[in-house]
Amino acid sequence: MEQRTPIQTEKEKGDRAGYLFVLPYIIFFLVFTAYPLIFSFILVFHRWNIVGPMQWIGLGNFATLLHDPLFWKSLWNTARFLIIHIPLQIAVALVLAEILNQHIRFRGFFRAAFFLPVVISGVVVTILWQQLYSTDTGLINLSLSKLGLSRVPWLTSTTLAMPSIAIMATWKNVGFYVVLFLAGLQSVPRNLYEVAELDGASKIQQFLKITIPVINPVVVLVVILSTINGFSLFIEPYVMTSGGPLNSTLSTFLYIYKEAFSFYKMGYAASMGFVLAAVILSVVLVQRKIVETDTYT
Repeated sequence: MEQRTPIQTEKEKGDRAGYLFVLPYIIFFLVFTAYPLIFSFILVFHRWNIVGPMQWIGLGNFATLLHDPLFWKSLWNTARFLIIHIPLQIAVALVLAEILNQHIRFRGFFRAAFFLPVVISGVVVTILWQQLYSTDTGLINLSLSKLGLSRVPWLTSTTLAMPSIAIMATWKNVGFYVVLFLAGLQSVPRNLYEVAELDGASKIQQFLKITIPVINPVVVLVVILSTINGFSLFIEPYVMTSGGPLNSTLSTFLYIYKEAFSFYKMGYAASMGFVLAAVILSVVLVQRKIVETDTYT
């Protein structure tokens, strides 16, 4: 029998200790990630209402999805939200980060103030903005009335409801992206700006030719995170409009939730979830390619 050396014994003890340390994460991953993902994949091919047994229907859920106008409407609503939200969020976050990167008074206070909405509960923020947007008693419309302007149906108009939600979501999340842009701006070497000034470059030229290319990885990250978070739009339309008026703010996530927990179509909801994941992956890959190409050209 081979005799183990003290070094081998210590190594085996270290390996066992390492496995014990990672065991909680492995259990967490298996229970909350792997199992739901596998179970959802099984649901895709079944009809299940939680109470009764599963019924195998093959690709029936996908066939239903292809002919479901409400699913495609929810996808288009989400796209409308992203078209407004992403450019607005990136522009506002980048401008605020550029300002906060300067030597201004109370800079630390403003940095904390802009980040504060990020850590506040999304439901609380949504209820607050719902009151602000109220047609009859909202502070925004009351201010417009005092200025002699007509009241705006922010959440009751099929045209304005989704842009109103996009503005609110931007206010809620912009502080997080300000922090990311601020970290990127602080990594830009100052000597690049000094050389550009000696060559006669204006501030705008420095920003476009130096700042944007250098912080390109941060720009890509912000675009990707904004897109993923935008496709996950749920709390805002759920609390503020319940998907109305006339399903104009029905996001894909909200539609999946209603199909699963209001109508108990668990298999159909799982199918929509996988299709949405494929759409998000495709959009993110295209965005990354476009942003990286445009930044360096």
